[in-house]
Amino acid sequence: MTQVSPHRHHAIDYVELTVTDLEQAKRFYTEAFGWRFNDYGPGYAGIQSPQGEAAPEVGGLRTDQEVRAGGPLLLLYSTDLDRSVEAVKNAGGQVVNGPYEFPGGRRFHFTDPSGNELGVWAEA
Repeated sequence: MTQVSPHRHHAIDYVELTVTDLEQAKRFYTEAFGWRFNDYGPGYAGIQSPQGEAAPEVGGLRTDQEVRAGGPLLLLYSTDLDRSVEAVKNAGGQVVNGPYEFPGGRRFHFTDPSGNELGVWAEA
């Protein structure tokens, strides 16, 4: 019997963020975006899919002593960009650019408490 894989060929399948404090990072992403995690020990937590625990994980948080700058920029989607800005600030993140308009929408960039830069965008 052949089982259909939920993974797509050449699609972004898993994103791993390096963080300096795992508990602080989990708290930030839970408060700002409602993310949930699977704990695998003191140095790693898997990011649960927004489709629920039965779906494959979409990424992970891995601890290290420092975060390397210049990695890929991850963009999250928002249905209410202004509310997302406030959620990031309230959770302890820092908005570093925007919000600003671009063709088709608006977006902003922020850093999490470990220094990872991510972006959030919304349709116009």
